[in-house]
Amino acid sequence: MSEISAGDAVATAASAAGWRRAGVAGAAIGVIAAGAAAGVAVERLTVGRSMRKRARLALDATGPYGSLRGLPGRATADDGTQLYYETDEIDEAGSEDATSSSAGAGPRRRRLFGRKAPAPVTVVFSHGYCLSQDSWHFQRAALRGIVRTVHWDQRSHGRSERGRAQARAGGGVPVGIDQLGRDLKAVIDAAAPEGPLVLVGHSMGGMTIMALAERYPELIRDRVAAVAFVGTSSGKLNEVSFGLPVAGVNAVRRVLPGVLKALGSQAELVERGRRATADLFAGLIKRYSFGSRDVDPAVARFAERLIESTPIDVVAEFYPAFAEHDQSATLPLFRDLPVLILAGDKDLVTPSSHSEAIADRLPDAEQVIVPDAGHLVMLEHPETVTDRLADLLVRAGAVPES
Repeated sequence: MSEISAGDAVATAASAAGWRRAGVAGAAIGVIAAGAAAGVAVERLTVGRSMRKRARLALDATGPYGSLRGLPGRATADDGTQLYYETDEIDEAGSEDATSSSAGAGPRRRRLFGRKAPAPVTVVFSHGYCLSQDSWHFQRAALRGIVRTVHWDQRSHGRSERGRAQARAGGGVPVGIDQLGRDLKAVIDAAAPEGPLVLVGHSMGGMTIMALAERYPELIRDRVAAVAFVGTSSGKLNEVSFGLPVAGVNAVRRVLPGVLKALGSQAELVERGRRATADLFAGLIKRYSFGSRDVDPAVARFAERLIESTPIDVVAEFYPAFAEHDQSATLPLFRDLPVLILAGDKDLVTPSSHSEAIADRLPDAEQVIVPDAGHLVMLEHPETVTDRLADLLVRAGAVPES
C-alpha cells in the first residue's frame, strides 16, 4: 500500500470514478473487522460472479446460524446509549424426558455436565470487533437450557444503538475500550444484578472484560466465578503484523488511521464499494477469520454476513482503541479465579503469542491453543471451544461435575 494523506483519500473517494476505488478500500477495511489490513493475496475466482451471488443468497436462506433468540432486554449505558441483550433461562423441566424434549437440552446436559440441576450462575458472552452476539451461535445452542446465559451486542454493533457520543457528533468520535467496560457493567446490572457470573469474551469482548475489571475490581472479587478469554489480547496490538511483510505492515500502520477517518466520513460511498467488491471481501474474510481450508461454506458465509453488517464509520470509530489498549497490569485481578485462555494457532489478528502473554500473568489458568484455527475459532472449531467452556463451568462450580 502506498502512503497517502487523509486528504488524498477523501478526494479519491469523492471523485466521479472514485467510488470503485473506495470500494476496494472498504473491502480492505472490512478485513479489519476480522482484524486484517490491506495487501493480501486473494485466491483466483473460478466461477461466474452471478453464480457466486446466487450461492451466497442460497446460503443466507438455508443457514441456521445466528437464528437463536432469547428474552430481549435493553440496558442503558452511562452516556444514554441503549444496549441490546438477550437472556436464555435455565430449562426448569423437572423430568429427564421433559428436559430432553426441550430443544435437545437433555442430551447436551448428559454429554457436558451429567444430569444434575445447574447452580444459579449467569454466563455473560461478549463478542468481538465488527461481530455481534450471534457469533456465539454454537456455544449458545449447546448451553441453552443448561445454564442461564446473557448475550449482548456491543454499542454500535448488532441490535444495540449507535453510541450516543458518535451519533451526536455525526461520527468520527473514537470509542475507547474503557467505555466498553462500563457498557458491560450496565448490561450486568440490568440482566444479572445478583448471583455469580462467568464472563466469556472473544477478541474485543475479552478486552471489554479486562476494562470492566480495571474499573470495577470489587465486582470481579465479589461475583465473578470464572473467566474465559478467547482469541484476545492484553495489549501491544500495534505490533501485530497480520501476516504481512515488515515493510507492508509499517506502511499500513502509518496510513491506516487517516484513511479510516477519511473513509468513515464517506460512509455511503464506501458501502457501495464494499457491495461491489463482495467477492474480494469474502476471500479476505476467509483468509483472516479461519485457519483451516475445509471450513463449512455456510459458516464462512455467516462470518461474512456478521462482518459486512458493520458500517465503515463504526469500523473507523473503534479502530484507534486497539493501539491504545493495554490491560496487562489488570490481569492479576483474575489470578484467584478459574480462567480459560484459548486461541487458534493460525490466528493472524490476535496471534496465539498474545494468549501466551496473558497466561504468563495468570500461571494457574488453562491455556488451549487450537490447531488449524484462525481468529473466529468459536465458529471454526465449535466443539473444542464448547467443551473447554463446559469444563470451565464445572471447575467454577457453576454446574455439578458428572
